[in-house]
Amino acid sequence: MRLQVTDLARSLDYYEAVLGLRRLSVDGPVARLTPHGTERPLVVLEERPDTRPVGTRGRLGLYHFAILLPSRRDLGAFLQHLIDLGVDPGASDHSVSEALYLRDPDGLGIEVYRDRPRAKWSVAGRELQMHTAPLDGRGVLAAGSADRWHGMPEGTVMGHVHLHVGDLAEAEHFYHAALGLDKMVWSYPGALFLSAGGYHHHLGLNTWAGAVPPAGELDARLLEWTLDVPSGTAVAAVARSLEGAGYEVAREGHAILTRDPSGTPLRVTALG
Repeated sequence: MRLQVTDLARSLDYYEAVLGLRRLSVDGPVARLTPHGTERPLVVLEERPDTRPVGTRGRLGLYHFAILLPSRRDLGAFLQHLIDLGVDPGASDHSVSEALYLRDPDGLGIEVYRDRPRAKWSVAGRELQMHTAPLDGRGVLAAGSADRWHGMPEGTVMGHVHLHVGDLAEAEHFYHAALGLDKMVWSYPGALFLSAGGYHHHLGLNTWAGAVPPAGELDARLLEWTLDVPSGTAVAAVARSLEGAGYEVAREGHAILTRDPSGTPLRVTALG
């Protein structure tokens, strides 16, 4: 997950002090951050001083990226941490998960959430059921009451990415028909949720921004997001499928780089 920001020092303060990510390295205008327990970057920040913050309607591209915590206890400790800082997040219960919503100093959207066990997810026909309801904030706080927040804990991962797209059918063709992600939720108004392996969603797509342009070079934006697949053989199969569907693919070592119909860059790489 690579993001373009206006002021690296300001963003580092937010991503470390508020989110609780740990600094791996800072190399000139580029900083790499990660949770505890891993040396693999979760978020990469790249400074461009003339960057414009995200406007009220946004741009095609990032809606939010979503950091998945290991447990409700961790989410409760994080919520108490935000309260202690005077930060007032958005909050929702999506039936499969409980989520808090934030915006970084450039207006980029961030979700921090925990999953309910899969056995508690509900399916109607072939479609997973997700909704948006008020969060039981007191219950979340109670779950974390025994813990102080010491930063993103070991086991924290990038749970999903959610994108603004210009056309839902075009985005579905790219991510479902060509890339191969499974449709999980398709009756949510103006949105589509896709995944691999039966997860509720690794990718959300929506048209809620309306008729807006793609994020430009001077916008705070998602520069690139990464989809990990099991092997180099799988990367090659994805490349063939995308090219067979008429999409351009660039090869960079063992990874491929492509763009969805709204112009959002995607890197597909093999785990390990």
